[in-house]
Amino acid sequence: MSTSRINRWITWIAWAENIAVFFIIALAFYIMQPVRSEKSLYIPRGSITEIIAHLRKKGYDVGFVDRYLLRFIGTPQRGWIAVEKTVLNRIDFLHKLTNSKAVIDKITLIPGETTEIFFRTLAKRYDMNATKLREAYRHYSPYPEAGILPDTYFVPHGISEKNLVKFLVKSSEKRYKKLAHDFNMTYTPQKWQKILTVASIVQKEAANTEEMPLIASVVYNRLKKKMRLQMDGTLNYGIYSHVKVTPKRIKDDNSTFNTYKHKGLPDSPVSTVSVSAIKAALRPAKSDYLYFVKNRSGTHTFSKTFRQHRKEIKRNK
Repeated sequence: MSTSRINRWITWIAWAENIAVFFIIALAFYIMQPVRSEKSLYIPRGSITEIIAHLRKKGYDVGFVDRYLLRFIGTPQRGWIAVEKTVLNRIDFLHKLTNSKAVIDKITLIPGETTEIFFRTLAKRYDMNATKLREAYRHYSPYPEAGILPDTYFVPHGISEKNLVKFLVKSSEKRYKKLAHDFNMTYTPQKWQKILTVASIVQKEAANTEEMPLIASVVYNRLKKKMRLQMDGTLNYGIYSHVKVTPKRIKDDNSTFNTYKHKGLPDSPVSTVSVSAIKAALRPAKSDYLYFVKNRSGTHTFSKTFRQHRKEIKRNK
């Protein structure tokens, strides 16, 4: 090989080395550039190219180079992920796309709340559609009310209204079936709706868990004697969950929830119910009580006769 040819090879190798060093420095500079991000980030299903295109459309500073970097780093996750930081260098950001934990929302339903108020709260807090939540509930729940057991639930962030309600109802249905089994009952929605209706009245009326069996006994005792229940709590249904019951409400409300006018139980549960309220409805205390009134300590005083009940009302004014 001639000297000139050797020199040309040396020159080409030197150029190649210089270009390689340039690209390495450029790449190192590129991957250390900051990328601004939300703390929670949605990754759609699709190829890496489609994911990069989605992020770019959302305003993220990513491009074709990141497609190749991401293929080297790993497979991106799907759904909402917790990026946690709002500014990361590029390599850390791409790494987060493949290794971050899913974003989980904590949803709590308080005993005694109505699904109407619950769905309004969910819609406001998690940017959902209250109408879609109600429609999904009517589709999946066998009960007009109390189809979701009060508890704290953990669900993926961004879950659809349909899938959220389906999960809540199905989870509750399993626990209802177990409760029925524990009390040696054959579970059917028809039988259970009556239990839930009594439990919802107990939930609305009881001052605490301890007196729930006694409240349940009053409900059953009055039903047995064909007396009207005449309980304010039954009028706190639906949108009236937190509305004070007034003489006007009692006069104007003609629904079966108005137990001052309507004999027997309401047609459906008043509200959501706790396990304690259900247990009280399934196993009420044995008593002859027909009346109760709130006393000065915030609980209730129970009476067997109307005469004694009137005395307790005067005493606790």
